[in-house]
Order: sequence, then structure tokens, then C-alpha cells
Amino acid sequence: MNKNAKLPIKLTLAAAVMGAMATGTIPASSWAAQTTDCGGVALTTCPTPFDKTLPDAKNMLTWSQSERVIGFRNDYRNYRGDVFHHGNARPLELAQKQLDKVSYSVNGKTWTLKDYLKRQDVAGMLVLKDGKVAYKYLGDGNTDSTLWTSRSVGKSVVSTLIGVAVKEGKIHSLDDDITRYEPDLKGTAWEGTSVRQLMQHTSGVAWNESYTDPKSDFSVLTQCEANPGAYDCVRKLVSGLKRIHPAGESWSYSSGGAWLLGDVLERATGMPIAAYLEQSIWKPYGMASDGVWHSYTPGKHDVGAHGFNATLEDWGRFGEFILNEGRLADGKQVLPAGWVNDASTWNQAAKSVSAAHPDGTYGYQWWNNAVPANATNVTPSVDDSLKGSLWALGIYGQMIMVNRAENLVIVQWSTWPVAEPSFNAQPLEASLMFSAIAQNLR
Repeated sequence: MNKNAKLPIKLTLAAAVMGAMATGTIPASSWAAQTTDCGGVALTTCPTPFDKTLPDAKNMLTWSQSERVIGFRNDYRNYRGDVFHHGNARPLELAQKQLDKVSYSVNGKTWTLKDYLKRQDVAGMLVLKDGKVAYKYLGDGNTDSTLWTSRSVGKSVVSTLIGVAVKEGKIHSLDDDITRYEPDLKGTAWEGTSVRQLMQHTSGVAWNESYTDPKSDFSVLTQCEANPGAYDCVRKLVSGLKRIHPAGESWSYSSGGAWLLGDVLERATGMPIAAYLEQSIWKPYGMASDGVWHSYTPGKHDVGAHGFNATLEDWGRFGEFILNEGRLADGKQVLPAGWVNDASTWNQAAKSVSAAHPDGTYGYQWWNNAVPANATNVTPSVDDSLKGSLWALGIYGQMIMVNRAENLVIVQWSTWPVAEPSFNAQPLEASLMFSAIAQNLR
């Protein structure tokens, strides 16, 4: 347990800047903001609730349900982090039509929204229709200021920042070999992998993503993160991996490859992920609150595979940014033309295509979590269900779903009892509920 958590104390601007300079938790562009010490993290507003005792980060994969709630809303101070500050807030108005009496069915049993919240262990949910709030739920004591951790939803944020870097010319082409940006990887298993293949998880480099095997590559990564020298530890792990397929041939989900993608982004842009997010999207789009990105080396190296922490409404605003094809509040396009279409063109590599998703499962670190094509005895039916959505998904049930045809964004925070359940369990019910929500709000 973290017995050294601090209570929020107001700081002067000068003290905040000095603390930030010492810890690297504030990008230089944000030093002018009045900040508060929020348990060792300098933010303009301290998140609530502020849990005094935190679960041990190195046991993240075996936390209890109650520990997971506390851990997920306090990851911003359970790990070292870089702050990305907000700009002038873009307001979220209430929709005239609110979500009402929505339900779905599986195997002859019908479940309401209230049932769904319980079955999914939902800690927060937001539905934005036409950019307005049609439903909002905060559970487990969470509030509008709670910073919830993304887990792998952060991968979708990183892939979006890759798009910004392409638009700005900092990444020349998605077909560049990653050794153009990481020359020290020449001669390793990663040589011959393109930026695009790294985003699509088709590098062909072996990685064990198991969340239950304590010896898996992912488990080793979490141990690296919980101890000093995290960056060097993870880099040694990732750079020592072996190739098992030619690049582009086979899909295999890899947080190691996603971590490397974040590192490529940082080398291409010359700044940590948090600072680039703040500069390119967070401030100019009008996010309402500061966020924190888990950092291996504060001010230098943030985590490419996960580690994004933000409020429920700002998760929704990020979904709106994607829904609006990467346009800022002033109309400036910061993603390349057609980027969102490309990001949701599911790759056709082996193991990405299945009977459930014959058009493919994975794009630019976005998922296809449509109701499976082979699903039976479900309502909405496969034919009537929501199509063409992008899903940012993280273990234990973190989600941002974007559907441009319906002008719909849905955010979900959860604490599922297992990290990655069968796709016929919670993920299926999420796709059914989100389809039912879309129908209800038409």
C-alpha cells in the first residue's frame, strides 16, 4: 500500500513551477497555469475522490475489485506521470432527447441499462449524441473531476497522435521502416517493420500478452513499470524479442509493439507523448480538465501502450475529436484527410479475420467490436446492430466507441472481474447495448 500519499495542498505559482521542474511532471508550455499539489502531481484542479491509501502498483493484475476501483482512479499518482494541461473548455450541453428505457437480450434473457451497469461493473458511462450529453453515469464514488486510467484505450490516443505527426511532416510516411526513427534497432527483430505494421500489430515479432501468466511479456512489463529504471527495463525487454512471422503477415496483439510505437512518436516529434497531446489536441480542442500520462522518465519518456488518465467528459471530447475527423474548435484539420477511415479499415492479416469479424478485427490501434456476424439469439440482431464503429478498448472494460453515421460517442469505465473476458461475454453485451442506445436515440 502507498502510505505516503499526500493530501491536496494549495501551492503558489512559483512553488508549482519549481516542483514541476524538479519532477518533470509539467510540460514547459504549461508553467503559466495556476496549479495545486494533488498528492505529488501539479494540476489546476485536484481530482476527487482522493483515496488516502492506494493498492500496490506491482500487483495491478491481481488487484481485488475494490482495489481496482481505487487503483484505476489514482493511477495518475500511483505511477510517475507527465501532465497535459487543458485549454479553454468546450462545453458539453444536455441533449434535448435523453436516453430512456433501453435494453438488449442474449439467449432469451433481456437486460435493461440498470442491469447492464451492474453486469459490466460500470464505474462511469457517457453517451454523446450530436455532441450533446444524452446520458451520464458516475458510480463507485467517482465524480466529474475523477481521472480514470485508460489501460489500452491509450493505444488509440497514441495512434491518433501518429496521424498528427504525419500531417505535420514529423513522420514522413506510415510505410517508413521504424529504424528510420529508431536506428539502434537495426539488426534486431524489429528491423523491416513499418510504422503502419506497428500500429496494426502485424510486426511479426513475438510477444506474450497474457494477463494471467506471471511470466508473460506483459507481466514482466508491469513489473518494470512498478520499479525504478522502468524505461531501460522495458526497452531491454522489447528490443530483445524474436521474430516469428514476416512483417504484415499475421496479426497478434502486442503491448510491447505499442510501447515501441509511442517511443517512435517521441523520437519523431522530439517531445514526450503528454506534451505532444497537450500541444496538438488537448488544449486547442478545448478539453476541460488536465490529464496525466504515465511516464517512465518524466519529461522525456511516456508509456506508448497505456497510461492515459483523464475525466469522463474529456474521454468523450476525445471521441468527438475522432468523430469530427480530427478538426479543432476553429475548424483546423490536424489529422490527414481520410485518416479516420484508414484507422478503421480493418487489416486482413491472418488472425485478424474471423467468422465473428470477417472484415477484420483491428485497425490503427482501434478495434472492430461490432456485434459478431455469427451471433445468434441476440437483440438487436446482427442485421439491426450498429455498424462501422471504432472502438478504443482497454483491459477490465475501458471503452470509447465512435460511430460517425449515428453521430454518437459512448464512453465506458469498468472494473471487470477479469482483464480480458471471452468476446461472447462482456464485449458482446457492450456491442449489443451500444447498438440499442443508438436505436433509442434516433
